[in-house]
Amino acid sequence: MAADARQVAETYFGALARRDDAAAAACWAPDGIDNLIDWATVEGPAGVRAFFGELFGAVPDFAIEVDSMVAEDDRVAVRWHASGTFAGESSFQGIAPTGGRVTATGLDLLEVRDGLIVHNDAFTDGLGFARRLGMLPPQGSKADAGVLRAFNAKSRAGRHLAGTAAEPVADGVWRVRGGVPREMNVYLIADDGGVTVFDAGVRSMAKAITAAGAGLGGINRVVLSHAQPDHRGAAGRLGAPILCHPADRTDAEGDAGAHYFHLDRLAPHARVIYPPLLRMWDGGPLEIAGTVDEGDDVGGFRVVHLPGHAPGLIGLYRERDGVALVSDAFYTLDIQTGLHGAPRVAHPAFNADTEQARASIRKLAALTPTAAWPGHAEPLTGDVAAQLERAANG
Repeated sequence: MAADARQVAETYFGALARRDDAAAAACWAPDGIDNLIDWATVEGPAGVRAFFGELFGAVPDFAIEVDSMVAEDDRVAVRWHASGTFAGESSFQGIAPTGGRVTATGLDLLEVRDGLIVHNDAFTDGLGFARRLGMLPPQGSKADAGVLRAFNAKSRAGRHLAGTAAEPVADGVWRVRGGVPREMNVYLIADDGGVTVFDAGVRSMAKAITAAGAGLGGINRVVLSHAQPDHRGAAGRLGAPILCHPADRTDAEGDAGAHYFHLDRLAPHARVIYPPLLRMWDGGPLEIAGTVDEGDDVGGFRVVHLPGHAPGLIGLYRERDGVALVSDAFYTLDIQTGLHGAPRVAHPAFNADTEQARASIRKLAALTPTAAWPGHAEPLTGDVAAQLERAANG
């Protein structure tokens, strides 16, 4: 099966390298979904052909090369880089050619069934590519700053954009979702006329968190659940003091916990994907202004130390309504496939101590929360304690 999937992937990328949109489309199942993150989601051969036909028309010298390819069962992970000149006779994504040189790097995670591609998640340097196309002003330019000012101004005007970005999840608590894919959760907690940001997601979420915080009175402080790249990513860009548990301070100020990661425990395709993803998500070492520990108050929530996934992982629990914000104390999705399901302990590739993580899930279950909101995907509701007990023992 892996050999067949790899052959399909090689055929597909060979067609893209020849700029043959018809041959590329022929690799797809009729109901296949190509999720070109930050660009488009297209369906079936017709959708694939239309997207790449438009791209090849706008970038007539488009060239793509595969850097590495790993196949396992029906999945194939492909790392690639591409370049070309935006000087064709047709527009791309509504933008007329500018004559500029464009480059991109990316990761595709293909799923193949019966010799055809049925699903793909394509992770691309979409923002950088958009700037080079001329869809956005140069990074750091006055025009770029103007875009951000306009964005924030609209957020303050009736909270139109902030209201879209910040989703109410409990009394005085909002969630901002982001990342690639949109499975990263950042929580804003009403606190002293503004908000405390609990967790900071990935680097690309900084503007959305800032805008949402501005619409809710401003960001007073950032409290990290732990220091891993997909939780500290935007923290240094939010303009507020950053706090974490003492046991994660060194990692927050340093390598984000990479010293205890075991990527060799991942499936082969995931080993290819995660190193560049972690680099893309991370905002780098932080300056930690202070610490929070078991029993401390954060915006009316009590800090609960839940070590295992990370030495200093914390959750927040509110006695009056049983709401818990618990980051990576448990997962409700498979980090290698993106599929959602029952709660489970975090993958051992990223745990400091998996057995300790199980004990922390039991500690959380003993609180009998009414809802437990994780760092990724959707919350647990209903009989939360029973679900957590099963996760701890699974």
